[in-house]
Amino acid sequence: MVNKMKIRLGYVAISLTLEEIDHYQTITWTRFRQLGKKKGEEKLSEIINHNLDFLEKILQYNIQNEIYFYRLSHNMIPLATYPGYFSDYITPYQKKWKKIGSFIKKHNIRIDIHPNQFCVLNSTNPSVVEQTIEELWVCYHIYQALGILGKVILHVGSSIPNKKESMDRFRTTFFSLPKELRSMILLENDDKIYTAKEVLELCQELNVPMVLDYHHYLCNHGKEKIDELLPEIFSTWRKEDFLPKIHFSSQKSRKEKRSHSTYLSYQGFEKFLKVISSYGKDCDVMLECKGKDEALFRLVRQLKMNSRYDFLNGSTFTIKIENE
Repeated sequence: MVNKMKIRLGYVAISLTLEEIDHYQTITWTRFRQLGKKKGEEKLSEIINHNLDFLEKILQYNIQNEIYFYRLSHNMIPLATYPGYFSDYITPYQKKWKKIGSFIKKHNIRIDIHPNQFCVLNSTNPSVVEQTIEELWVCYHIYQALGILGKVILHVGSSIPNKKESMDRFRTTFFSLPKELRSMILLENDDKIYTAKEVLELCQELNVPMVLDYHHYLCNHGKEKIDELLPEIFSTWRKEDFLPKIHFSSQKSRKEKRSHSTYLSYQGFEKFLKVISSYGKDCDVMLECKGKDEALFRLVRQLKMNSRYDFLNGSTFTIKIENE
């Protein structure tokens, strides 16, 4: 008997193709202050308007190229969480948010956000925790303005003074969050501190879906076996409206194993597919590489040379799974 497993590919934030034409803009707090409050706010408004227009352009480009999975840039709204400064990045731009949200829903695009490494819910520094929560609120308000369901990917974070105390801090902070923020959170294993098994156990305890980062697993897994973890990782998604999500990337070089390469190793991706396809679970795979959309297209061209993969559109394919 032959079954099929569906894989949908996505990329992160920046389209290298469109970068030749336009790009997201930003402004620093230093530059904002130099301009003065009035001119600074005018410039900030100009940038937000531009970034929303550019986001719409990227999404249109994605649909033209049949890409239905995309990660929003966490820098799309400059100064949104700058301490002591409030900018209304929703109300003045409601028409644009709504228009973009309608486009997302019309084409069934999966959207998520992965804040930067400074978002640490279990930091020993209270101000860092406060800023992280502010960042979560920004994500929440963006999803509300778009009128869509969305998730936010976080790492467990700090290990000071040890993992046990750090995970206890994470639990305490997590359960102190409002329900609307808790419901957005996904947890991901990292490449140095928290292994896939440790994050999985925390996700099971918190009832939070887990994002497996396969590259991080290869960098940091001890004696853990991915074959034993995958069924339980997939099961953390059983109550979700989304398919399980996995991150895939390739190492830059032997000396820089943790860094992401520009393009993806086809052989490495084939090995990855062999691992996950044994479970026959449809999933979305976010490609994390410096080549962005161009790396996705290159991988697709390579995959199309193998008859085992049947492409349904420009970025979605099925894998034939033969069962005894």
